[in-house]
Amino acid sequence: MVGVLVDACGWIALIEADLNIDSAMIGVLGEFELKVIESVKKEIERLPLKKRKLSLQLLEKKCDIIPDIKNMRYTDDMLVRISTEKSWPVLTVDKELKERLMISGGSYIEVTSRRTLRLID
Repeated sequence: MVGVLVDACGWIALIEADLNIDSAMIGVLGEFELKVIESVKKEIERLPLKKRKLSLQLLEKKCDIIPDIKNMRYTDDMLVRISTEKSWPVLTVDKELKERLMISGGSYIEVTSRRTLRLID
């Protein structure tokens, strides 16, 4: 089973694309488990109420929440480190984060303009 790290912007893009999360992810990865670090959850908690309510409810239902890495301050740094150490792709649409993941040997899943998911390894 593959872990998938969730980034806040990737989570919002997934919800706004109105995809069935389970079938879309299974189509890309097979068996999977969604993982969210505490700092990403906090980012989603700070969203405007309209986006936050559904996003947060679904996030808490679908994702395992894992603690932030001690002595690391930036969310993207944590996502890159966990992704490369555990070989877990990151669900994101953030261009800079995608570049950092590719440079460090990580991978990511993006929501495409055709409302599908694509794994970039």
